[in-house]
Amino acid sequence: MEAKAHDGYSVTRPLLHGDYERQQKIYEEEVEGVTNSIAGTTSFFKTCFNGLNALSGVGILSIPYALSSGGWLSLILLLIIASSTFYTGLLIQRCMDVDPSIRSYPDIGERAFGTTGRMLVSIITNLELYLVATSFLIVEGDNLCTILPDMGINFAGLRIGGRQCFVIIVGLIILPTVWLNNLTILSYISASGVLASVIILGSVMWAGTFDGIGFQESGTLVNWKGVPTAVSLYTFCYCAHPVFPTLYTSMRNQRRFAEVLLVCFLFCTISYTSMAVFGYLMFGSKVESQVTLNLPTQNISSRVAIYTTLVNPISKYALMVTPIVNATENWLRSYYNKRSLSFVISTTLVISTVIVALALPFFGYLMSLVGSLLSVTASILFPCLFYLKISGTYKKLSFDLVIIWGIVVMGFLIGTIGTCTSLIQIIGHL
Repeated sequence: MEAKAHDGYSVTRPLLHGDYERQQKIYEEEVEGVTNSIAGTTSFFKTCFNGLNALSGVGILSIPYALSSGGWLSLILLLIIASSTFYTGLLIQRCMDVDPSIRSYPDIGERAFGTTGRMLVSIITNLELYLVATSFLIVEGDNLCTILPDMGINFAGLRIGGRQCFVIIVGLIILPTVWLNNLTILSYISASGVLASVIILGSVMWAGTFDGIGFQESGTLVNWKGVPTAVSLYTFCYCAHPVFPTLYTSMRNQRRFAEVLLVCFLFCTISYTSMAVFGYLMFGSKVESQVTLNLPTQNISSRVAIYTTLVNPISKYALMVTPIVNATENWLRSYYNKRSLSFVISTTLVISTVIVALALPFFGYLMSLVGSLLSVTASILFPCLFYLKISGTYKKLSFDLVIIWGIVVMGFLIGTIGTCTSLIQIIGHL
């Protein structure tokens, strides 16, 4: 469906300033019928909850390590990343306002740059999902090894360490979940992302306050060498943009979507900042890439944090890889039309993530690579470039244009420097 005469109203309207009441009234009258016909049934509060679950994830485990890498002043960069990704979330909304037929992130890419745009979005988002799913296995292996450090087996004359054993065992446990066609139950369990983040944050604070760890570490003001890693991990914490179109189309009152984004980003930024500050004050430069690995396992609060960390990735794994399975299956259907195709693809996918998790057991470095290469692209660069192309704002100088190009330049620098730094760190530890 091609965009009609209402295309220009919402997209070219600046997001930061100006009085556009008359244009807004015209726009609302023009698209009211279309908007009502495609609007979903989800309430404002449930959309906020869904948005919080999308933004809340394993990133909260690595945020103290990110602050340790960059120093106290890098918190300023965290706030800049949060503000920029909030703004690019608004740009996604404006892109969708152009054409009511846009229902997903690939649709936005296609509206901007045709088939190439759709393909790029699909590749970046699926690769991001794949590596996040791989990171779940690394998290499971590391935390289970903390609880049971003496685990290990001898197989065919080879000694398999505890962490490797746990990655393989968790892979076997997860495997049946990716065979399911109905993921309704798992979707409800995985919706505990925000609750898990609150529990982990509360457990870490409890351990620092009542379990004798304290908050005595002073930390470093700034560590320039670690800033690229810090910024990359900060960006990874705000990588939910591919989900935003789904949240937007599901809303009953889509005009309140900006408020949803504001609530979600404020809550998550407060949570991330709190975890970063408390974790850094507790463990200083010795903080691990997952803060739960620093917690003494004999304390109840520590075990609550670790067990919560273990449950959440298992429940989310299948939901992460299902879009990849579906995309691969749709592509291969034209060549192999067999009922067992989905089974083979999902099984192969799980095996491959286990192999990658065993070969690259570096959670912090891997998440830094995902943040700098994929999250920056999907959550910063794509929304800006898509908006500029769809709206045509790039043709005339405006305050919005300056802001957008500033974000693009920032994203390009983070992506380039962060990706190189992460690759060097991973290669150096192989």
